[in-house]
Amino acid sequence: MNAPSAQMVGNKFVTPNWHSDFPILKQKVRGRRLVYLDNGATTQKPLCVIENQNAYYSEHNANIHRGVHWLSQYATDLYDASRDCVQKFINAKSSDEIVFTSGTTQSINLVAYSWGLNNLKKGDEILLTGMEHHSNIVPWQLIAKKTGALIKVVPVTDDGQLDLDEYKKLLSDRTAIVAMVHVSNAIGTVNPIEKMIPMARAVGATVLIDGAQAVAHMNVDVQHLDCDFYVFSGHKLYGPTGVGVLYGKHNILDSMPPWLGGGDMIHTVSFEESTYAPVPQRFEAGTPNIAGVTGLKAAINYVNTIGLDVIQAYEEELLTYANNELLSIPGLKIIAEAAPRAGIISFVMDGIHPHDLGTILDTDGVAIRAGHHCAMPLMTRFGIPGTARASLALYNTQDDVIALVNSLRKAQDLFGVTGSK
Repeated sequence: MNAPSAQMVGNKFVTPNWHSDFPILKQKVRGRRLVYLDNGATTQKPLCVIENQNAYYSEHNANIHRGVHWLSQYATDLYDASRDCVQKFINAKSSDEIVFTSGTTQSINLVAYSWGLNNLKKGDEILLTGMEHHSNIVPWQLIAKKTGALIKVVPVTDDGQLDLDEYKKLLSDRTAIVAMVHVSNAIGTVNPIEKMIPMARAVGATVLIDGAQAVAHMNVDVQHLDCDFYVFSGHKLYGPTGVGVLYGKHNILDSMPPWLGGGDMIHTVSFEESTYAPVPQRFEAGTPNIAGVTGLKAAINYVNTIGLDVIQAYEEELLTYANNELLSIPGLKIIAEAAPRAGIISFVMDGIHPHDLGTILDTDGVAIRAGHHCAMPLMTRFGIPGTARASLALYNTQDDVIALVNSLRKAQDLFGVTGSK
């Protein structure tokens, strides 16, 4: 399919008809047009991805890498072609550097248990940041307890940026790994990883980047970044749930032992000893999510047809518009207005709990996220239990923003809150 491109009128982007590519957005919720602004949690799926999934199970379903029959070989070709697609998408040096997982969480856990348990020792330091998702905190806490390594945390400034001066101070020859988020899922900050990775390199640290919130919004070039690991999930990239990617430099992956044992990750098996397949198969035990992997390729092809540069420019324009409209509401405070910021606006309102906001907006068909966003340490840093979060995607429009603003004003009326502005 050919996705439309954004058009410029004067100095403004005119919304292209990407919205029509997503069948779920045609429905009504509680009698209202669905306004989906929870893209940080998961994106909706374009028709081409849905059709891909239907076609796989209707026409191509077979197990891979084992069968000699035509259907198995065809499914294997589809699966392997998806690995090549991901390799090109993030500009990995080789498709062997692409490991398919169930998502970002499993990718991080794979690194933590396979690399971490075999490389960290007592006194080593694991450097995280104050804006990490729980999936990039808890695995390292578990590994720290097993190895005696210590966790250090880069603080977050009042405007929602990482304190690079403190980051530099925390780096030392004890820093074994820096694991940090590319784009904050809670406040949308785009971290300056291009500066931070070389700083970690200078002290000999390994670097893992959580790109779950980045890959749908901007170009990612892992060779240019020179990170050791980069992880993301398909379902935040307009692809299916249950599929994710671990990129790792080949020499590092090759040095790591298997994390899960089973079929397809072995070379030979006897009761005395087993030998293991080369990477990436070594880390893909059992029957994988074949349909999900092929659907991820369809999603990447869809995004590539539009162009991430076009998507990023459009979303930045929409983010600016949404930011200004929300700030026009008395009593609304945006948490951490750092720049640059991806399409996430996290906010609180005087006199109304975020969960109540989410419930009221739902009656108008407006879907947002309310809570701590799996980033409790960051909420603690700002002295709040949680926020309301509106997160944008390529199919969102100015009309969606207007619907959000109108519903927030309705919430104020219901609570008898006039705001402080």
